[in-house]
Amino acid sequence: MKFTDLFTATKPVIACIHLEPLPGSPLYEGSMENVIETALLEADIFKKHKIDGIIVENFRDMPFYPDNLPAETIAAMTSVTYEIVKVFPGPVGVNALRNDATAAMAIAVATGARFIRVNIHTGAAITDQGVIQGKAYETLRLRTSLKSDVLIFADVNVKHATQLGNRSIALETRDLTDRGLADAIIVSGDLTGAEAKTEDIKEVRLNTHLPIILGSGATPENLKKLLPIIDSLIVGSFFKDEGKASNNVNKERVTIFMETKKTLSQV
Repeated sequence: MKFTDLFTATKPVIACIHLEPLPGSPLYEGSMENVIETALLEADIFKKHKIDGIIVENFRDMPFYPDNLPAETIAAMTSVTYEIVKVFPGPVGVNALRNDATAAMAIAVATGARFIRVNIHTGAAITDQGVIQGKAYETLRLRTSLKSDVLIFADVNVKHATQLGNRSIALETRDLTDRGLADAIIVSGDLTGAEAKTEDIKEVRLNTHLPIILGSGATPENLKKLLPIIDSLIVGSFFKDEGKASNNVNKERVTIFMETKKTLSQV
């Protein structure tokens, strides 16, 4: 399975479903029914606007575990992801924040999701959760043992983090490609909703044959500049009320974004 097998559209848009706080997290309000209902409402908006894919994240579970998620979080994410997969016609992915790639892989296999996002797949980084080390060796072997074709989308120099050591984005990209065996590479800005630097995207392009996904900061205003140098894009913040990731999805903003992309794609 390759990226182009999974997404046949040109420059596919992958929308984020930032789940309501899950059981066990500090902000959980006590109702999994509400978590699922909210997620399905957002999935329906994305379906009606012909979004190409969805990625499910435990985005509101802060502060995040650095790696291994507890059983209750994995169970909750599995439950809601399964419901989303049933109703959304395109590929669904999983990001188990902050960096539990094996949990994401297991959830994907159990629910029929088709890809996972891994924030730190190779190397190591200083983050607000402390030092996080990539475990590509573990994730790839689990995929093999599960006889799965779930794709791995790996961040290079992920947001909210600083890579350890004096390693260039070029070297990080080559390691993700050749040694981490990623299926696509995500380039994002420094923070949630921050625009990725065009020079970073171009440097990644020079050092990989893999598809490049814009991981943050896409807006109708910068699409004309960014679309020619990427293969896909993940949109979270812009689709929300006031463009803030912590808010709910706003269907008018989804409409504006998708109409802008359609217009630019026809030029």
